[in-house]
Amino acid sequence: METITKVYLNIYAAVYKTEKMEYEGITYSYAQIQVVEYLLENEERRDNMTAIAKRLGITRSNFTKIVKRLEEKGLVEKKYLSGNRKSMTVTVNKNGKSLYNAYSEKICAWHFSPMFEHFQKIPPQYRPYVRDALYASMDGSDFAKKDLHS
Repeated sequence: METITKVYLNIYAAVYKTEKMEYEGITYSYAQIQVVEYLLENEERRDNMTAIAKRLGITRSNFTKIVKRLEEKGLVEKKYLSGNRKSMTVTVNKNGKSLYNAYSEKICAWHFSPMFEHFQKIPPQYRPYVRDALYASMDGSDFAKKDLHS
């Protein structure tokens, strides 16, 4: 198990901020797509940038840098919250939604399909254990617990 964890974490750390993915001439990173995904999943919340950074577990300055890059790429828009010139919210625009939809299809085919093929090799009676292990990996994090249950 330790080897699986180390390999996964090393790969994740190496590619998280690198802009190697591409959609219609726009390159982006996992860090950037994570922000887009969060914004899309939480559109109704209309949180300000500080609250979003906190919920994502990243510093406000790092979040601001990611949003600036996404804005430069034409994927998100920043808007002041009414009556408060210091508090902004970020929304994903049409281009950002298109990029995210393409990413979702690509990641499912590229990343999850091979994993699902391997899961098919697991005898059916053992699959609930794999499912439970995946859920347990999320429950082990205080951040995940807060985010999943708030």
